[in-house]
Amino acid sequence: MSLVDAFTDEAKKPQIIKDCCELIDAEVKDKGGISGLAIKAGYGAVKGIKPGFIEGAVTDLVPEFAKVLEPIYADAKSQNKPVAEFFSSNTGRVADALLSITDAKAARAKSGVAKGAYEKLRGAAKKNVEQAVPRLGRLIEKHAN
Repeated sequence: MSLVDAFTDEAKKPQIIKDCCELIDAEVKDKGGISGLAIKAGYGAVKGIKPGFIEGAVTDLVPEFAKVLEPIYADAKSQNKPVAEFFSSNTGRVADALLSITDAKAARAKSGVAKGAYEKLRGAAKKNVEQAVPRLGRLIEKHAN
C-alpha cells in the first residue's frame, strides 16, 4: 500500500489526524529557550484563530504531505529499512518536502494572523521540522505499514 493510499483511507483518517495533532502539540511543548517561547506564542495565536483551526489545517495538509513524502517512504521500503529509521536518517530531505507544502499554503493564507505567525517562524522552521521527523517517522510507520 502506498503512503498516499494509507493516509487518504477514510477509515484511518480520523486517527491519523488525531495523531498528527498530538505530534504537533508534543513538538511545540518540547521547545525551550527564546525560540521556544516564540514558537509557543505563534502556535497559541494560530490555535486562537478559531476552535479546530489546527485540526482543520492538518486535515487539509495530510494528503499533500503524503504525496511529497511518498518517494521517501518508497525509498525506505525499497531498501527494506524501517520507515522511522529511514526518515530519521533523512531529516533534511523530509523537512524540505514538508516545507514545500507549508510555504505554498502560507503564501496563499487568507488569515493575516496565520500568515504573520508562519513568516515569523519560517526562519527556524527547517530545524524544527527536522527535530520532529523521528516522531513523524514513527507515526507513518504506525499508520502505513
